[in-house]
Amino acid sequence: MASPLTGLADAANVKWPDCYCTDTSGARVELGETICLTVDGRSFQARCEMMLNNPMWRDVGSGCTVSQRKSPANGPASRDISSVTANG
Repeated sequence: MASPLTGLADAANVKWPDCYCTDTSGARVELGETICLTVDGRSFQARCEMMLNNPMWRDVGSGCTVSQRKSPANGPASRDISSVTANG
């Protein structure tokens, strides 16, 4: 008679899908990482998480930390790095 724990050994060998989120440039963002998202003109902190077996962005705080540096007279002063998509 097989042990009821026999199935656990088989489950340990399962190849789980490699889930992650992506930013607007298509760069991979790992589960648990937090970035600044801008959606419909609203900026907020979002963390890449799993929800019902799908990667998604969760709002974890309002506003984003912004850094600006003095730029040359002909260059931009800041850069927008917002993200809105998730893949799994």
